[in-house]
Amino acid sequence: MKITPFALGIIASTLSSLVDALPNPINDTSQTQSSDRMVFAHFMIGIVSNRKSAADFDSDMKRAKSLGIDAFALNIGVDRVDPFTDTQLEFAYQSAANNDMKVFISFDFNWWRESSEATQVGQKLARFASKPAQLMMDGKVFVSSFAGDGVDVNALRAAAGRPIYWAPNYHNPQNLDISKVDALLNWMGWPNDGNNKAPKPGRLVTVQDGDRMYMNALKGKPYIAPVSPWFFTHFGPEVPYSKNWVFPSDNLWYDRWNEMLSLKPRFIEVVTWNDYGEAHYIAPLSSPHTDDGSSKWVNDMPHNGWMEMARPYIAAYKAGASSVNEYIKEEQLIYWYRPAPHGVNCDATDTCMVPADNSTGNYFNGRPNGWETMEDAVFVVSMLKAPATIQITSGNNQRVFEAKAGAFSFKVPMGIGKQSFAVVRDGKMILAGTSPKDIIDGCVCGIYNFNPFGT
Repeated sequence: MKITPFALGIIASTLSSLVDALPNPINDTSQTQSSDRMVFAHFMIGIVSNRKSAADFDSDMKRAKSLGIDAFALNIGVDRVDPFTDTQLEFAYQSAANNDMKVFISFDFNWWRESSEATQVGQKLARFASKPAQLMMDGKVFVSSFAGDGVDVNALRAAAGRPIYWAPNYHNPQNLDISKVDALLNWMGWPNDGNNKAPKPGRLVTVQDGDRMYMNALKGKPYIAPVSPWFFTHFGPEVPYSKNWVFPSDNLWYDRWNEMLSLKPRFIEVVTWNDYGEAHYIAPLSSPHTDDGSSKWVNDMPHNGWMEMARPYIAAYKAGASSVNEYIKEEQLIYWYRPAPHGVNCDATDTCMVPADNSTGNYFNGRPNGWETMEDAVFVVSMLKAPATIQITSGNNQRVFEAKAGAFSFKVPMGIGKQSFAVVRDGKMILAGTSPKDIIDGCVCGIYNFNPFGT
């Protein structure tokens, strides 16, 4: 995903048009002093049942810490579905302590019953609240959630047995009693139609619209802003959680980090570290995990470069800077693209061509819902200390751009074949490489694969 001096890397898929540099104006609504700012990353415990000890979490902890991430939000379901949860939480908390990281639990209310299990949530929290790696905020135990609008917060607090810093992901914060929360997480880090699907003509809710909704509801309380690189999921009838859609993500990772430098929320949450099933992972594929059925679109599709791109942005955000420029310590090109155009026909072999349980309304036959919102393009971000010329070749499409010092985004139309990149300064090629993954006019692993590629 990244190209550094005379070495190549890449990361994944598509986006934006033939514009050389994309400005990112956002109103500065700075919530806090820079020293208060923290970055979290959402970590799925449900896919790591195969980890055998705290040491199996060490590489994740060390890598996240090196990027400037302060804590993992440990997403958990219920024991009746995931009986390994407590064991893996013990490992995660111990590894975090060993590696000077922090963690906190994020209760997933897709599985917990918000109407009747608040006490159990509090009891689970109480078991881990006193561990050394537990994130504390304002002297309280930090705890979060996915969904949970209807949970009995008073019962949860009582069962926890100690003060908690409740920072849930309420989906409709404007309709709830905000006096019961300490902060709120906005999960919807992608442009959407207001109904959990890709935008449609006349129905566009931007991520910034979500920022405004949550911050208005919070009335000055801390906001946890989402930063996510992608969204694609393609589960068919082979699993009980069939779902098949995309959100247009194209250049989202670059755009969103620049927005954070203007918005300056107290907290940021990267969505996600390791949710391979929805393709918004930034962790290496080597991070130990089980296969939830997503290996069909995840195998050989690393996103490592997105981690490296985040590093200077996290440093700039924590410093309260409005530009990433002075935090770029290593010059690099970062690029991503889908491995095939969105119009290829995979009906004969795709795994979502047959009926499946659609009680959630998230399953669609064939191409993922929203596929037409994804642009057939190769996306490149230059991170340079001085101006240079960027050369991008996608198949038969060749483009040359003049890049300034700092971080800038470029894109070229997707071309079938080899993908090559170079940076030239003062007549000398300082960075160059060819991606190991060609773009093909066909079906990757026989399916409609909208996951971006990188190494």
